[in-house]
Amino acid sequence: MITVIIAGGSGTRLWPLSTPEYPKHLLKLTGSRTMLQTAYDRASKLGDTIYVVTEASHSGHVRNQLPELPASAFLIEPGRRGTANCIVFALDVIARSHDHDEPIAFIHSDHHVRDIGGFARSFAVAGKVSQKDNQITLIGIEPTFPSIGFGYIKRDGVISASRGVFHVESFKEKPNYETAKKYVESGDYLWNCGYFVGSVNTFLGEMRLSAPDLLDSFNSLALIKNVGSKQYNDAYLALNNQVIDIALIEKTKSLAVVAASFDWMDVGSFKDLHDVVPRDEQGNYCHGNNIHTIDVSNVYIRNEEDDKPIAVIGLDNIVVVNTPDGILVSRKDVSHKTGEIAKKLQI
Repeated sequence: MITVIIAGGSGTRLWPLSTPEYPKHLLKLTGSRTMLQTAYDRASKLGDTIYVVTEASHSGHVRNQLPELPASAFLIEPGRRGTANCIVFALDVIARSHDHDEPIAFIHSDHHVRDIGGFARSFAVAGKVSQKDNQITLIGIEPTFPSIGFGYIKRDGVISASRGVFHVESFKEKPNYETAKKYVESGDYLWNCGYFVGSVNTFLGEMRLSAPDLLDSFNSLALIKNVGSKQYNDAYLALNNQVIDIALIEKTKSLAVVAASFDWMDVGSFKDLHDVVPRDEQGNYCHGNNIHTIDVSNVYIRNEEDDKPIAVIGLDNIVVVNTPDGILVSRKDVSHKTGEIAKKLQI
């Protein structure tokens, strides 16, 4: 199996840790390795061939963090054109030098997974299902609570109960809370985490049937001899910005989904981050030096400037983050709104 790590997000909801110049997948947020490096660790369990699609503005950092990979493994977007086109880009590069029927796993660089063995087993199942039935196969996450932040996959019809493989009936957009509760209670839905498996031929076949504009994009790149040349980059920048779920996956008539046999978290806010880091008996997490607390509970505090003291007294359910790029103080349950501030600061 070939693995493609998608590493192009900006992570605005984790500002001021995550910035456009140094986004969240480049940071050590959950341990001693960055999120990109842990994604690589997972990818290495799926197969020997790994590619990383990343955007030019931070491609140097990505290369530096993964010295194990050859230069040819880094696919550099000259500018962001959405997940649909970064996947088209990867498919073009892979089609030039690999078997067109070999399964390709697309994964993300900013997810938190502890059970690497379960991760590898789920993708191995997805690869076999995709090859056998020549269809794109998704990995869905069993929901643990009624999240309004994820899309949902409705499964219908068992392909293999023992392996947790189902037909996909439909996709549901991010629901309101009451709808999410119904989804979870029904047992028919999985979280859509954006993982999918398919070969070059499988993807191109589905594009031919359901997304001819994406097939045109693929063909426009495939006709250019040198990947990364000015001609190639200009052609890529001329593509329309598109999301793969909308541009292809939700249009595809026949899909399979594997119910994941591993834990998973999309670290999209400081609340999510606090949920996956080690905490003390009061539920507190403190990272960095010169942090001083009295009577605090359920707080996330991070100080990236050792010479600046941070004092927090008598508070709970808060986030305090200090970096050279800014200071964030937020109630933890609304910390996802940090992205609104970060986008204003980028104007």
